[in-house]
Amino acid sequence: MSPQLTLTAIETTPFYLPMYGALQWGKSSSLARVAHVAVRVILSDGSSGYAEAPPRPTIYGETIHSIPAVIAHELAPRVVGLPVWDDAAPPAPGHLFADPALGKLHSRLHEIKNNHTAKAAVDMALHAALAQRRGLTLLHHLLDGQPATVDRLRVSYILGIGSRDDVLVEARKVVDQGVRVLKVKVGRDWDDDIARIRELQQELGPDVDLYADANECLEAHEAPAKLDQLRALGLLYCEEPLPVEQIAARAALRAGGHLPLIADDSAFTLRDLARELAFDTFDILNIKTARTGFTESAHMLAHARAAGKGIMIGSQASAGLGTCHAALVAALPGIAHPSELSFPLKLRGDILDRPLPLADGYLALSDVLAAQVDPVALAAAARAA
Repeated sequence: MSPQLTLTAIETTPFYLPMYGALQWGKSSSLARVAHVAVRVILSDGSSGYAEAPPRPTIYGETIHSIPAVIAHELAPRVVGLPVWDDAAPPAPGHLFADPALGKLHSRLHEIKNNHTAKAAVDMALHAALAQRRGLTLLHHLLDGQPATVDRLRVSYILGIGSRDDVLVEARKVVDQGVRVLKVKVGRDWDDDIARIRELQQELGPDVDLYADANECLEAHEAPAKLDQLRALGLLYCEEPLPVEQIAARAALRAGGHLPLIADDSAFTLRDLARELAFDTFDILNIKTARTGFTESAHMLAHARAAGKGIMIGSQASAGLGTCHAALVAALPGIAHPSELSFPLKLRGDILDRPLPLADGYLALSDVLAAQVDPVALAAAARAA
């Protein structure tokens, strides 16, 4: 067996899953079904791994058509044939993401700008294949010699904009399924937002925590008072209250200490994060593995921790596979805030071989590690267009 392992092929499979109702957010965005791309990386020894790429045209500009195309015509030609692992000289324990071979491959992927979820999926599928090659669970591969410090993960659920009756029904349903933290989308109609939050609190009681996601919909002059209002209602924090381009206003808003602020749209990449840290615009970083994969997510985690920032792991409305990968990053040291690991509750089906059950606000890491892509379910979802 040759000590040098190379990347042999990258395959893509668009797939479709029905949802229980649409997810609405921001000023006009809506998602009525999952239409994602399964990405499979194959190594020269036959090891392989899957990842999930979620197109979000209104966020990243990617589509279910563009992701397979950019992988086939731009990414694969840059990385297929490159070495990815050397059995004779593996990285020292704890230094997986500094490995030269993996670093070169990652750099080649990022010669193509944007296309965040396409590149992230290739990165995550590669690590899944390497874990198989090493005979490790994907978590132990990512920890690379470090012990796991948690056995369950506190989760949150993304509650979209909708009629108050519909939102209350959905909230009660997911709380009954084990959720204890809800992210409430706000910003289209503030009076209605506040009324909806009060009704949620009355319906769900003090054992369910809420926080807000404004998706950049607030105005700078009104944001301090609105955040104070959310604080008075007992919300934990608010994600992206102001437009990303208003850097000075966002820094001033954070300095006002009205409510802890979460960075999401303002920190798509490690480069973005450096800017946000320089201007001190946020309190908590929302890392989304769907757009930064395992490699860039690990670097962002390290930089945010060094700056004393809180961290949560977010969902790009990922199905079960993407949720599992997000959960593995949420299990890494330094993440104390609830992570968005419950979107599969909105799905009528999945491509995994088992569900991801929640219990009293938590997802068990053992359930994440046991779940695998079901080839039969993936093939059926691929035919559902």
